[in-house]
Amino acid sequence: MGGRNEPNIISQNLRQASPLFALLFLLGLALAGPSGILAWSEYNRTLAEKHAQLEKLKAERDVLKNRVALLNPDNVDPDMAGELLRKDLNVVHPDEMVILLN
Repeated sequence: MGGRNEPNIISQNLRQASPLFALLFLLGLALAGPSGILAWSEYNRTLAEKHAQLEKLKAERDVLKNRVALLNPDNVDPDMAGELLRKDLNVVHPDEMVILLN
């Protein structure tokens, strides 16, 4: 008769231990999972990189906004127009000397 109670005890122990295993699994995910505590340092580093990239793009955007404002068809800046003519169309005055910097 002792053999009949052993499987019942084992299944009872498994039923009692399964919530503990589930809890340990969830705790492991909270620590080492893709969005766990150990991943925070990587996220912080990536966030800092993205902030630096954003600041660089904002500076580039401001430069482009300035150029667009200088090329407004109603009031073109003469210096900007001259710079673009010289750069894009290779237009120079006869008394000017062009020095190429590479």
